[in-house]
Amino acid sequence: MELRQLRYFVAVAEEGNISRAAKKIFLTQPALSRQIKALEESIGQCLLERQAHSIRLTPVGAALLPEARTLLQRADELVARLRATGDGLRLRVGYSPSLAAGLLPAAVASFTQVHPNSRVELFDQSTEEMLTGLESGTVDVALTVGQESRTRGLQWTPLLRAPWLLAVHRDHALARRSRIVPADIAAEPLLLFRQNDYPEYWEAVTGWLREHRQRPKIRGEYDGVDSLMAAVESGQGIALVATRKGRLVPEKVRLKPLSPAPAPLCIAAGYRQDRAGEKPLAVFVEELRNLAKTFN
Repeated sequence: MELRQLRYFVAVAEEGNISRAAKKIFLTQPALSRQIKALEESIGQCLLERQAHSIRLTPVGAALLPEARTLLQRADELVARLRATGDGLRLRVGYSPSLAAGLLPAAVASFTQVHPNSRVELFDQSTEEMLTGLESGTVDVALTVGQESRTRGLQWTPLLRAPWLLAVHRDHALARRSRIVPADIAAEPLLLFRQNDYPEYWEAVTGWLREHRQRPKIRGEYDGVDSLMAAVESGQGIALVATRKGRLVPEKVRLKPLSPAPAPLCIAAGYRQDRAGEKPLAVFVEELRNLAKTFN
């Protein structure tokens, strides 16, 4: 019985569907089916009952699932301890620059004081890149919008709430307005983050406009906050951004409040549930929580 086969089995059990599980763990469906069959042969028992569009655990599969989760968690913790002993602690953090401004640098500084031999690696990533990294294990912590409704097997610790603001060129007529309403946004070329990379952002922006019976004039999509702000600064259009104080804004860009304001986004620290007991990870998340209290 191999650990990777147990990981595949847990993925299938949690998804309830081999096709979805294969997509989640980046395997083809036939390859995943072969691995599950090999696991069943090594145990000598059937673990899954295959149905037309889903699977159901057999009594043996249901008994194996919690044991497999526990075994995999212990294996991951052992690897983490060995790495920390041999090479020094390594923590990989995915983050969204517009949301992590001010909070992340201070948390890293506090964490490295507690763990002076640690190495914290930071990755500027889209939401989808962070989620994929958490699930695959290439990212340990993600600092972004909380994703409770979209992910399984991940845990989210709320930290801050980011207000929505209008980013506009300083010479634009809206930069001189004290009150900006949804109709003002719909009348201008709108710049957005890429929908595939930031689906929660698209839903928040377009949902808010739909709520006020407005249809946006989308001019362009961008892969990150720096390129989005550069487009605003060059006069290509306006943008809605959720950002915290401390984010550096280009010289020619102004941030304006909206009325009525959309609901703020919840900034959270995300990590795998099966790693929640790892002490270094817990310490880093606690540093984020403590620092977030000083921002509110």
